[in-house]
Amino acid sequence: MADRLDVWERRLGVLANLVPYLALLLPTVMYLILVPDPPQRRLATLAVVAAAAVWMLWWHALHPAWRASPGRMALFFAGVLVFYAVLGLDDPIFGFYSFAGYVYAVDCLHGRLKFVGVLLNALIAATSLYGGFPPAEPVAVLTYAVITFFIVTVAMTFTLLGYITTEQSRRRKEMVAEMAAMMEENAGLHAQLLIQAREAGVLDERQRLAGEIHDTLAQGFAGIITQLQAVDDPSRRVDTALRLARENLAEARRSVHALRPPALEDANLPDALAEVATGWTDQTGVPATVATTGPARPLHPEVEVALLRTAQEALSNVAKHAAASRVGLTLSYMEDVVTLDVRDDGSGFDPGRGTDGYGLVGMRQRVSRLAGSLAVESEPGSGTAVSASVPAIPAEVAR
Repeated sequence: MADRLDVWERRLGVLANLVPYLALLLPTVMYLILVPDPPQRRLATLAVVAAAAVWMLWWHALHPAWRASPGRMALFFAGVLVFYAVLGLDDPIFGFYSFAGYVYAVDCLHGRLKFVGVLLNALIAATSLYGGFPPAEPVAVLTYAVITFFIVTVAMTFTLLGYITTEQSRRRKEMVAEMAAMMEENAGLHAQLLIQAREAGVLDERQRLAGEIHDTLAQGFAGIITQLQAVDDPSRRVDTALRLARENLAEARRSVHALRPPALEDANLPDALAEVATGWTDQTGVPATVATTGPARPLHPEVEVALLRTAQEALSNVAKHAAASRVGLTLSYMEDVVTLDVRDDGSGFDPGRGTDGYGLVGMRQRVSRLAGSLAVESEPGSGTAVSASVPAIPAEVAR
């Protein structure tokens, strides 16, 4: 509804800019048809009409930036009043041109000058309608006073109503903008509180997991490395397995100490994703590309870790299930959120039927802890798209 009102407001603004020219064109055509002035007088009148049109074009239409200058607009409006007085007092038929004065007074003048402009324009309109200033006769003066009072009252009343309506609309827009800003700020604070609460709440769980990882995974990887190093004739696959075991051993040890993933230790998130994609391509032989949109900036460690882990899990799912020939990762930095999209051209699946693995569930839980969301789009034979969105909380929050 608000968007529709904004559209109508813009359309009415365009129409209001055309009114002064129509208010000048219509009486000019009527003057040429109905008023039998001599040629010289007619040429003089048309010259004033042309000068008025050029004045409006130059000051208002061709230089819209000048409308922000109260001094220039006051000079412009004074010129419009002069042209109206010359035309309207010369022939009452040009009384239609008064609409130009009303439009420009409301649009161009500021504060109390707006009402002063409407008043002066109404006085000229009343004098033009009467046919000039009245003679010094009681009846003529009374008639002129009644006409003037009526026109001034109507003009000032409608101007006041328009001013009140405009001010109310402006204040409503300011309130809506303030409320939107407060909602965005509250959303950011909510996400920050979730992160802080999570950091405080999972400390004990990390310590417990650290002991379990040290006693199980780390010892297991160390044993695998020992066994692989003892192979007499290492092949490429054995070398790859040895490298993976060492990397995962390092990951396990870092998890024990609650450190960031090694890819993020000395690199920003886009570079870390590129490193992960390159390593995944070396393992699987499937090309994976990484693209970044928007200005990259440091984010809260929890946010960067969540997106990196989501990318790793998504690539792992592609390698296990998709049989894809290519994969694309897109990291999008926006004002309030950062989004990671992982798309493949593999076999796809029906998201509505669910999956047996932990991958999608784990990714969804990871981003939901940060007040984010995970969307999965796929269908059999058409590939899969995974999109994770989390609040773009800056790195300063971590301090």
